[in-house]
Amino acid sequence: MPSLLRWLEWARQIQAIAQTGLHYSANEYDRQRYERLLEIAAEIASEAGNLDFALVHRLFREPKGYATPRIDVRAAVFQGDRLLLVRERADGGWTMPGGWADVGDLPSEAVEREVFEEAGLRVKARKVVGIYDANRMGDLELFHAFKLVFLCEIIGGEPTPGYETSAVAFFRAEEIPAVLSGERTLPRHIADAFRAHADPSAPTVFD
Repeated sequence: MPSLLRWLEWARQIQAIAQTGLHYSANEYDRQRYERLLEIAAEIASEAGNLDFALVHRLFREPKGYATPRIDVRAAVFQGDRLLLVRERADGGWTMPGGWADVGDLPSEAVEREVFEEAGLRVKARKVVGIYDANRMGDLELFHAFKLVFLCEIIGGEPTPGYETSAVAFFRAEEIPAVLSGERTLPRHIADAFRAHADPSAPTVFD
């Protein structure tokens, strides 16, 4: 029996084919077929993930144009040998601050803004730690995403939780909390961040 992640991967791929087909097709019969593919993708995702079909179908129909992955940005911010993590109000797990990049953002500006909004610190992005194929948990997993992790330097501000976060703290490598926030930050991302911080010449990692 395929896993939940596999079913959702199939649903994402079908959604992307249908979305792209609707963008390029002018033939009404083809458009009806692509609309049906969107429905099938939503049916698969809702059944596999025990999600509301109407909600999934609406989310699958919203994106327009050629289907491409979304971009998630994360900040590796250090104070000495300690890494900044924030605790998400949504699930109580810890993560490097970050979120979806907005249309029109420079990636570096997006991650700097996210750190200020979630942790109250002004930072400057200095280096790309890694570029990852990111599969999110929950509703966000309905869409394919790439994750960009930046090594950032603190230039001002005070550690302060934001609207989406309940705590801000710095942790040494051996102190990293066991409960991380879904797929927002994984042990791999944390290990790569510590490696980049310890060795400025370390190359960017990528999938």
